[in-house]
Amino acid sequence: MSEVRPTRTIRVDALARVEGEGAMYVRIRNHQVTDVRLRIYEPPRFFEAFLRGRSFLEAPDITARICGICPVAYQMSACTAMENACGVEVDGPLRLLRRLLYCGEWIESHTLHVFMLHAPDFLGYESALEMARDYPDRVQQGLQLKKIGNELMRVIGGREIHPINVRVGGFYRAPRPEELRELVEPLRWARETAYDTVRWVAGFEFPDFEQDYEFVALRRDDEYAILDGRLVSNRGLDIPIAAFNDHIEEEHVPHSNALHARIRGRGAYLVGPLARFNLNFDRLSPLAREAAREVGFLPECRNPFKSIIARAVEILYACDEALRLIEAYEPPEQPFVEVPPRAATGHGCTEAPRGILYHRYVIDDEGTILEAQIVPPTSQNQRRIEEDLRAFVARTLTLPDDELQWRCEQAIRNYDPCISCATHFLKLEVDRA
Repeated sequence: MSEVRPTRTIRVDALARVEGEGAMYVRIRNHQVTDVRLRIYEPPRFFEAFLRGRSFLEAPDITARICGICPVAYQMSACTAMENACGVEVDGPLRLLRRLLYCGEWIESHTLHVFMLHAPDFLGYESALEMARDYPDRVQQGLQLKKIGNELMRVIGGREIHPINVRVGGFYRAPRPEELRELVEPLRWARETAYDTVRWVAGFEFPDFEQDYEFVALRRDDEYAILDGRLVSNRGLDIPIAAFNDHIEEEHVPHSNALHARIRGRGAYLVGPLARFNLNFDRLSPLAREAAREVGFLPECRNPFKSIIARAVEILYACDEALRLIEAYEPPEQPFVEVPPRAATGHGCTEAPRGILYHRYVIDDEGTILEAQIVPPTSQNQRRIEEDLRAFVARTLTLPDDELQWRCEQAIRNYDPCISCATHFLKLEVDRA
């Protein structure tokens, strides 16, 4: 093993297995971490700017183009914000269909991360392709699970990527019961496979690393919150969505094209599956709770490397919930409710796979968008990622350069960052010069 120098520089031009582009910079001087920066250099995409002047009915289709992995999240947050502005509540079978569509996105997005992007870190492979040589059955399971999530999105949303069947007030077309029943057997297989996946990932070797997080997620007393709820934390935050900007502020930092978010007067916070699991464990389905207990994964877990277990539990939950929703489904009389525009400000917040996604719109009497604000989960987690890296590198300074680089990349992938959503990441550079 080569000697670990007290002052050194490690550079990686591109971080693999994350969505988007950017850079990370870590500087170490005399065995001390002096600087950590996640430099998101992907050019700003200006969605908030070119929403201005468009019809409020166009927001779901426009914002869906922000991300090909989690377009449903953008559509649902946009729809609920517009409906909030217009004083309309979408309930009954239409709300059930929205939740079912969201389950499809959770299944496909979480599965992509667990099997293809993050598992290689724990098993010592550079990629899922390399991992497939020794774990072909696991990779095939992941591909099949993702396909089932995609199929659920296609049946309800019209297609898997950037669904075309979603509109303010509901859907352009409601699926027939027999279309959904065709998904029952595949989803039963997916549920069994997801349970096995929880067992599999819980057996990985995790670094001994915990942080003192403020977890933030949506919360409802009657279900595992996805579409709506109050915004809560483990440190007393409990607010309606309309109060988001009263408690959470964004700021620009010179090294990132994406804004950093923090809770006013407190600092960084964590959103995503680990936050949801810790804050809403009691609202998971009995089967999902059983799987988590079986592997000893219980609230309050503060190890970010174990977020892969939380994602696996949520895959299981989404499969179980999808089956429940299909069984309860009765076609609505109309595929959407009318949403007459009015001059108002609307707020929407849903749980994207990576965490809370907040939308705020100001519209006029004709429904023209005057202002738009979109706060994606990855930008909310950026400050927390930097703090995790600073603490993690400080504890692993004795590692040689190549192993430290690997661990830093893995620490970033704990968050499954979606850089294009944040606009926004990743090159790794550790400077010990």
